[in-house]
Amino acid sequence: MLHTWSRTLAYHPHVHCVVTGGGLSPEHDRWIASSRKYLFPLKVMAMLFRGKMLAGLRRLHRRGELRLPDELLVATAFDEVLDELYRTDWVVYSKPPFGGAEQVYAYLGRYTHRVGLSNSRLRSIDDQHVRFAGRDRKLVTLTHDE
Repeated sequence: MLHTWSRTLAYHPHVHCVVTGGGLSPEHDRWIASSRKYLFPLKVMAMLFRGKMLAGLRRLHRRGELRLPDELLVATAFDEVLDELYRTDWVVYSKPPFGGAEQVYAYLGRYTHRVGLSNSRLRSIDDQHVRFAGRDRKLVTLTHDE
């Protein structure tokens, strides 16, 4: 599941993934559990995920299947953005589920069935800004573009 904002609506793109702790044998007749520590090294997972994600974006862009701002529709500009993303270290945070699989799916389910900013958090809207209640009752102000 792709998230693009933090709880305070700061731009923070990240993906939640559910990964099994093992896999089926080549014969598909038994489960082979991974080590208790990790299924595979996190640094490798970060590099592979980055490569697969950006290759997929490049493919979609070539086919004209991405909705992008006008300045990124030009292939050279898009390539520059992707080059910068390839140079950026992507972070993988991995942990076992605290309450089991049911708890993980309940947590993710809350994000798929609600809006990012509910009406009850809105405080004001004018020609330039949107103001809403953040964490700890702090007021957050964003421009319309943000």
